[in-house]
Amino acid sequence: MRKAVLLLLLALATGVAWAFEFSREGHLLSPWVALAPGLLLLGTRRPVLSSFLWGIGFWTAGVYWILDTLVTYGQLEGWLGGLALLILAAILGGYQALFAWPGARLWRRAAEGDLLSGLVGLPALWLICEWLRGHLFSGFPWNLAGYAWVEVPGALELSAWIGAYGLSALVVAANAGVALAARRRSLLPLALGWMVPLLLLALGGRFAHPPELPDSLPAPVRIVQPNIPNLVTWDTAVAARNYSRLLDLSREACDRQGALVIWPESAGWPYSYPRDPELRADVDSLVAAGCPLLFNSATQNEAEQWFNSGFLLAPGEAPARADKLHLVPYGEYVPLASLLPFVGRIARNAGDFHAAQRPVLLPWGGEKIGLAICYEGIFPEEVAERVRGGASLLAVVTNDAWYGDTTAPWQHLRAARFRAAESHRMLLRAAITGVSAVIGPDGRVGEQLGVGAQGIIRGVVAGSQELTPYSRRPWLTPLTAFLITAFCLARLWLVRTEP
Repeated sequence: MRKAVLLLLLALATGVAWAFEFSREGHLLSPWVALAPGLLLLGTRRPVLSSFLWGIGFWTAGVYWILDTLVTYGQLEGWLGGLALLILAAILGGYQALFAWPGARLWRRAAEGDLLSGLVGLPALWLICEWLRGHLFSGFPWNLAGYAWVEVPGALELSAWIGAYGLSALVVAANAGVALAARRRSLLPLALGWMVPLLLLALGGRFAHPPELPDSLPAPVRIVQPNIPNLVTWDTAVAARNYSRLLDLSREACDRQGALVIWPESAGWPYSYPRDPELRADVDSLVAAGCPLLFNSATQNEAEQWFNSGFLLAPGEAPARADKLHLVPYGEYVPLASLLPFVGRIARNAGDFHAAQRPVLLPWGGEKIGLAICYEGIFPEEVAERVRGGASLLAVVTNDAWYGDTTAPWQHLRAARFRAAESHRMLLRAAITGVSAVIGPDGRVGEQLGVGAQGIIRGVVAGSQELTPYSRRPWLTPLTAFLITAFCLARLWLVRTEP
């Protein structure tokens, strides 16, 4: 019994320790070793259970901010919100358990001296499990292991070749080297586990950086961050003041003819464009002053179906519209609503939205903007699809006010940095309460406004038509990992069946 309790505490503690790698600040060294304790759990008597508990610890600590969202905006009782968080952590922890099922066999072989199984097989298997997490049941590719290397030199550049999923495999390879070195009391696994990632990081930093000269002339942009929190209960006077502040900032932002003004998601709520005459008149007035406007609004078609839509209005041009493709489960629609009625609706109009059928780019001058609305920006392949379709710039408009001053907005920002670096596109991020930023095509953050700040980001952007290896073939990285995993597991089966 005592051993079981100690194992439980160890598994939960290692998961929490790894979750700290996704705090606000990126680290240089700790991501190379912080995952190693979790990999050592593969050598326990019950590796699947140990890894499952480790996953629960990781996800409970990594997405703790969901609890406040459920209680504050979903109006759930505190205990029920905590239960929902644990259920989510258990579901996501299942992917760690899935990793451990064949991973424990690869670990045992590596501990016996077959380092190929541990330093190649385990990283490839981890990548496959992360890829599955990003696609099954609507997908949730949040806090990918590769994001822990956001400040490691060469990592963002290398993502243009192998994507964030590929970086996750390198993170696991480096940490597997540490874990196997501790298990075998030998520095050889550490040297081999770090050799390939260090070599690739050096090559990425040298050869995978974006072109120095853009494909178009720089153009001015203005990102408005009005710092409007979500209202727990409706207050007409407060909503009116918030909307007035948004308009005042927007007029101030329009200080140069042709400057693109960007509003965050939900900035004009509760108005709907173009059905509400007040919002229509206000945005038309801003555009008439000479500044194109990019914003989002809930819209309704003739069949009375709701869409979360992005609009780009420019002087003398017809409105361009792009509807959201990837909706937030239990936020914008409620899957299995009849089976899970306690979840309720945690966002405005939750359950009422429909998804677009295909991505649409928004034209602005000589550029085409690939717009991701909030949640869409965490899906690497979906952003790559927009780039292949001709997007020369990327934009993310989001409402992270649901999460307050927690790690969530900063975790969300990391994903945006990797989307820019994977595609070598400048990315404009507008968040209603922060973090808003201009992100370069190398994933580096230029000017930004943090959580709780109010203001305007003024910058210039230039588009690109280059297609990175990852943008061209985002499927190649998971396919390669699948083939490597199959090869390593087949080796285990052949060894076991030898006479």
